[in-house]
Amino acid sequence: MTAGQALVEGAHVEQTYAVIGAGPSGLAAARNLQRQGLAWEGYELGPGVGGLWDIDAPRSTVYESAHLISSKHTTEFREFPMRAGTPDYPSHRELLAYFRDFAAHFDLVPGFRFHTEVTAVVPHPGGGMLVTSTSTGPGGERTVHHAGVLVANGTLSEPHVPALPGRFDGELIHTSVYKRAQVLAGKRVLIVGAGNSGCDIAVDAVHHAASVDLSVRRGYHFVPKYVLGRPADTLNQGRPLPPRVKQAIDSRLLKLFTGDPVRFGLPKPDHKIYESHPVVNSLVLHHLGHGDITVRPDVERLDGDGVRFRDGSRGAYDVVVLATGYRLHYPFLDPALLRWAGPGTAPDLYLNIFTPAHRDLFVLGMIEASGIGWQGRYEQAELVAAYLRARRDDPAAAAALEARAAGPRPDLSGGYRYLGLERMSYYVNKDAYRRAVRAETEALAGPPAAAQGVPAGTSR
Repeated sequence: MTAGQALVEGAHVEQTYAVIGAGPSGLAAARNLQRQGLAWEGYELGPGVGGLWDIDAPRSTVYESAHLISSKHTTEFREFPMRAGTPDYPSHRELLAYFRDFAAHFDLVPGFRFHTEVTAVVPHPGGGMLVTSTSTGPGGERTVHHAGVLVANGTLSEPHVPALPGRFDGELIHTSVYKRAQVLAGKRVLIVGAGNSGCDIAVDAVHHAASVDLSVRRGYHFVPKYVLGRPADTLNQGRPLPPRVKQAIDSRLLKLFTGDPVRFGLPKPDHKIYESHPVVNSLVLHHLGHGDITVRPDVERLDGDGVRFRDGSRGAYDVVVLATGYRLHYPFLDPALLRWAGPGTAPDLYLNIFTPAHRDLFVLGMIEASGIGWQGRYEQAELVAAYLRARRDDPAAAAALEARAAGPRPDLSGGYRYLGLERMSYYVNKDAYRRAVRAETEALAGPPAAAQGVPAGTSR
């Protein structure tokens, strides 16, 4: 019998909930379990809290120039505002400090096992979930029977690397391993993909590289960070406008502030604004206008010391950077538990949280939406914690939510027609989504939660 088996077979079921990940969603999960008086234990691969915002963490994908693309006031946790003096668009260093402050303020740090990787999460026949983990510190491999699992390991750690035909003799990297622009010094650089990371790195590269080309498959809408001296996402924070009205107004405003991207050589977008995630970067247009960056078509094939493009042209390069995004990644779970059909799709979850396949398994953070911020993730965690409390104190209310979770999926698009892309498969409209989540939380309302709840880490 292994030590892990002894932990499972020789003890009663741990009445704790496992939280996987100590980034924004994991911290929100731990905090809300704490608020509801529910014991929890956290697992984190990195050395501390912060998730990908800790640039030195094992699976961090941030780079030195990374800043928020949404402003601090639309992003922060409502119960814990960022420090006075924090800039409108904080850097990854300031954000890591913020998460450390949050965790310390609510005494969450003792509840996490750091340097610990979860390798398997499987249902237990008697209810709850078995969580197997491996630690580089004390404990080694262990398996614990938890009452449930809140998966909060993020959506931006597993790179999507397209299979490009041909061979490239230079350096081919994904943005997930890019950290500092100095690695591009003096080199001919091609960046494939013009999303937010691709444009950030293109702007980085112009100050170091010999040349910078940007391969673009489709057109994008470019949003400036500031409009009339204010962060753009702090405008129009009242009642949401109807989609067609908002699209019409905002597209006209964008033309006033950023012009038509087509005149910089970029393709015309094949969608209306907000039907795909916009690029919050007007500096890339600045550098396109100055000739620092050249737009190239989609890649056809790698070609030795260069790349051939769809229009028949060719360029020679020393480095090709794939800014091709990320895939959802839950390697410790059987996809059937998430009703996940496979690549190109997202798990079929009620409100992107609840799986009808198992009542003790929840996913947090599997949402993308313009302006939803970390408060939107916090409200996900608030709902899960309220449901778990209701299972204990108000089973009828919990059963009603389970019945809804097994039924038809609500429309979370807010009336927008999102592009049918893999990265958009878990995209929602922030207003429609937050209304739906809050409504479920209110339906579960019961006795007030304890002020601070069960101290973190009591299961150890």
